[in-house]
Amino acid sequence: MPKCWTTQASNGFRATLQAAKTKEVTTIQRRSLQDVAITRTGKPIIRVQGGRSSLGGKSIERIARQGCTVVIPFREEMAKRHLKVSGDLGRIVFMVRLWAAIHEVWLKFFQEWDVRNTPSIEEAVRHSDVVYNLVGRRFPTKNFDLEDVHVESAERIAEAVAKYDIDRFIHLSSYNADKKSPSEFYRTKGRSEEVVRSIFPETTIVRPAPMFGFEDNLLHKLAGVTNLFTSNHMQERFWPVHAIDVGQALEHMLQDDNTASQTYELYGPTNYSMAEIAGLVDREIIKRRRHVNVPKRILKPMANMLNKYIWWPTMSADEVEREFIDQMIDKKAKTFKDLGIEPAKLSSLTFHYLQGYRSSAFYDLPPATEREKREEKKYLHVLDSQ
Repeated sequence: MPKCWTTQASNGFRATLQAAKTKEVTTIQRRSLQDVAITRTGKPIIRVQGGRSSLGGKSIERIARQGCTVVIPFREEMAKRHLKVSGDLGRIVFMVRLWAAIHEVWLKFFQEWDVRNTPSIEEAVRHSDVVYNLVGRRFPTKNFDLEDVHVESAERIAEAVAKYDIDRFIHLSSYNADKKSPSEFYRTKGRSEEVVRSIFPETTIVRPAPMFGFEDNLLHKLAGVTNLFTSNHMQERFWPVHAIDVGQALEHMLQDDNTASQTYELYGPTNYSMAEIAGLVDREIIKRRRHVNVPKRILKPMANMLNKYIWWPTMSADEVEREFIDQMIDKKAKTFKDLGIEPAKLSSLTFHYLQGYRSSAFYDLPPATEREKREEKKYLHVLDSQ
């Protein structure tokens, strides 16, 4: 059953603010987290780590509209503010501390967190009923390598979950997660699964395929002009999945305790190569994006230098390595079918996400699939006698 805490937080806030106005306060009581995160409706408190991602935003929106209180740690002030309107008033919580001083009130509603700062992780976790770990990074940075982001952070979060006896822990991994993979990204994801399961055996592991949607790294990357260099002639094959379907699956896991200790492979219904998806994108935006194939032995060190010396995301050596690895499905893992979800097809949603890349001359044209049907009708003749 979800844990609930009943407090006099509303009265405390009112009294403290009134005293600050009149300057008559002599002693102010310091309050802790349970006075801030209140579940009057009996709904659980959900902690989402990594909520600023595209998938995190969709998951937070679906969870918060159920009436759950969602606690979101963050690192950047400007990166989390759009999440505030994802739920009802008071349901999206960034606050973790409340400070006050004599004759003045200072309310600290926001606290930044660090994957190396164990106390900040524990403070956000300890009053939660369910914890989602959505932390991930496609490329290393000067401050955090993939080992720090995927393994060490997952270990600290899992230890906090086990320490405070949290009911559920849902860990987002990746397709092809394997500690023996030639890709560092897949290796660290594979090790993170072992680490969290060893610390908290009831962990639910989710392995989504490459996701498409708003703010994705698939359709928008192919539609942009900066995705120029590639390798392996874009022959990497995978089953792209709609990010909203993955968010729905994460929401379902919140309500179904039978998903505990399970591993889920979430992938779409159709297998594509990257070149085939690039063709769909070009047809939808009515432009032809150029992709220059560069041999791996040249592109990989070049990508490593770009990632090391340019501060904005460009390309990393490990991303080049992943272009040569097709998606492998774990037959033992559960899928969307076990959750009662029918995943959407990529080809039916390209217009919805890529219309903004069209020029003004073609912006109002119908989707590419409808145009193709109209062209087919010009050459389709049916005789009355048939």
